[in-house]
Amino acid sequence: MSNKEEELSLKLFVVLSRAYQAIQKQVAKDIKNYGLNQTEFAVLELLYHKGEQPIQMIGQKVLLASSSITYVVDKLEKKNFLERRACPTDRRVTFAVITEDGKKHMDQHFPKHREALNEIFGGLSDEEKETMIKQLKKLGFHAESL
Repeated sequence: MSNKEEELSLKLFVVLSRAYQAIQKQVAKDIKNYGLNQTEFAVLELLYHKGEQPIQMIGQKVLLASSSITYVVDKLEKKNFLERRACPTDRRVTFAVITEDGKKHMDQHFPKHREALNEIFGGLSDEEKETMIKQLKKLGFHAESL
């Protein structure tokens, strides 16, 4: 590997990390407006769009440690945004199910969140977004394969 290649890789890491931090800061600020933290919003958004989910699988889908899932589910349950439902065929499995209050909350706030994301990524054209999606997927698959 050449010195230039190593320098470019290091610079890419720094730029990507700083961009991600800036984006995350804006996303967190937006989500805070809806009375949730990012993790709660991610779980609720998953249930809103994908329907009931086994609690044991939620962590993988929203990139959350399994040890934190119960805490987040408890918080959303106290807010009456989701409920637990036992699996009728397997006692070891419990589903998280969005409630009517949870649906209403997301019906009201998710469109605003989409608009905020569009504004956050507004510095790129549609073509640039598509290119970045492809390139970041390629980079992610390569990193996973190492």
